[in-house]
Amino acid sequence: MRVAATSSTARFTDRRAAGRVLGERLSALAVEHPVVLGLARGGVPVAYEVAQRLGAALDVLVVRKIGAPGNPELGIGAIAEGGVRVLDRHAVRQLLVSTDELDAAIARAAAEVEARVRRYRGRPPLDVEARTAIVVDDGLATGGTARAALRAVRARHPIRLVLAVPVGAPQTVEALRDEADEVVCLIEPDLLLAVGLWYEHFEQTSDAEIAALLDGDPADPPAPPTRHTREVRIPNVDVVGDLVLPEAARGVVLFAHGSGSSRFSPRNRQVARELNDRALATLLLDLLTHEEERDRSNVFDISLLSRRLVAATRWVRVQFELADLPLGFFGASTGAAAALMAAAELGEEIGAVVSRGGRPDLAADRLAEVRAPVLLIVGGRDELVLELNREARRLLKASSDLAIVPGATHLFEEPGALQAVSRLAGEWFEQNLKPVSERAASPGSAHRPCVAVPVRPGDA
Repeated sequence: MRVAATSSTARFTDRRAAGRVLGERLSALAVEHPVVLGLARGGVPVAYEVAQRLGAALDVLVVRKIGAPGNPELGIGAIAEGGVRVLDRHAVRQLLVSTDELDAAIARAAAEVEARVRRYRGRPPLDVEARTAIVVDDGLATGGTARAALRAVRARHPIRLVLAVPVGAPQTVEALRDEADEVVCLIEPDLLLAVGLWYEHFEQTSDAEIAALLDGDPADPPAPPTRHTREVRIPNVDVVGDLVLPEAARGVVLFAHGSGSSRFSPRNRQVARELNDRALATLLLDLLTHEEERDRSNVFDISLLSRRLVAATRWVRVQFELADLPLGFFGASTGAAAALMAAAELGEEIGAVVSRGGRPDLAADRLAEVRAPVLLIVGGRDELVLELNREARRLLKASSDLAIVPGATHLFEEPGALQAVSRLAGEWFEQNLKPVSERAASPGSAHRPCVAVPVRPGDA
């Protein structure tokens, strides 16, 4: 079924609800006694419901994106358990990735696949030889991870290989028909934008949830609180955003996402929910149009991204319900550089900046002009980005902290890591987002030693 992507389009409530609909669509396959394989992480809740409807065995299939050197959020391929990998040769050439850099990126992804296999399964995968195998994910955008998954399962010699998803880009669905014997996709929007757009709730799937589902726990997770999101468009620039305004909001934080992501990023949305719970409004922005993102050079045009973030800030300042609220920026990856450059431009107007796995080095020429307190959050295992953040911090004259989350990689996908990021960001904004008249005069550089932030038991 192909539908247009409009604000009135019916969406799935969450992954479990999507899985129930998908299971009905696949019900005729029950007589084949298939094995259902859910792609970790987000595909497992969908796959659980499919397996329940078909009375089928459920297993997890681990696939990992291969991140570009220095910018791990940008995928240049994918690797699946069993060592099967798919590379985007065009992206590798365009980004001038050397052989050594590519080998290192593949090795990092392979190590993460092995770690997740041990974490999720700890046993050999279910045998699919001479059986029908149904590979399930929560959606298809570019299809890189799905392609690697299908090739990994094909190597295990199923008699029939089916790919099933609730939503997918039409061109990706069509391209993957060469990899699977059948592709089932409930919704093929003319303009996908992002998989998360088609779900009312698209929170990151936790390791605990995956473990419970693989153990056959039928209990539904607690329903997420209802949050009313309003899409806004910034006039005169090609910027679209999602605004959440809690009652009695005490400030507003504008989010600039990184390359390979969007305002629908479950990671940024998780941080935004933490801020909403602290009575802070959030505005998650797409600083590039869908067409502009196809030219990867735009993702690194920090001046362009910064100008659009400034324009969005000016828009916030003339909105009746937002005009008097203290302002902050949250940036991830290249979006952090845009946030810092925009903060330098806006001076005292910005009360605080938080960077998650950011590239502040890309704003090096303007770092000394930033006046807002800056928190740089980096994963302890994100060694290259950690060094870039240390160097950038030396250029900051404003007060700053460098918080290191031990054991975390660039995307903070380890248990409790993203929760730690959310807590750190919330505390930083609560401490520093104040009206200009209430801010203490800065005596200049107020650097404190960087600190390792332990993951609290409640975060995992």
